[in-house]
Amino acid sequence: MSLENTTIVEIIETFEFLDDWEDRYRTIIDLGKQLLPLAAEEMTDAFKVRGCQSQVWLIPTVDADGIIHFRGDSDAHIVKGLVALMIVLFSGKTAKEILAIDARGVLDQLGLSAHLSPMRANGVFSMVERIKEIASAG
Repeated sequence: MSLENTTIVEIIETFEFLDDWEDRYRTIIDLGKQLLPLAAEEMTDAFKVRGCQSQVWLIPTVDADGIIHFRGDSDAHIVKGLVALMIVLFSGKTAKEILAIDARGVLDQLGLSAHLSPMRANGVFSMVERIKEIASAG
């Protein structure tokens, strides 16, 4: 599964196929390994997501057609995978499309809401909030 060509539907289907949560966590970690690392100078407060237990950075760029693309990174493997999941869910869409996405519904569909620690879940929703703030500002 290549991150660049992965859809949220494919991730949901993969999760449905995997019975064991260890395998699902491994899938999330594998997604994170596909993120290109950010340069040290990109890991600034301007791109840091507040409310995450781990350090998380999300960098948006908007192309000429108004499509918002995200790059991201984290200092923790599972969180890096969750960053990748958010990028699959939100990147490559217009601001209007991003604002219409029901991230909580997707996370419930994946079963993540029930299987993430409260701190990790808060971190994921901090990422969602930051992405939606970026879309609202754009």
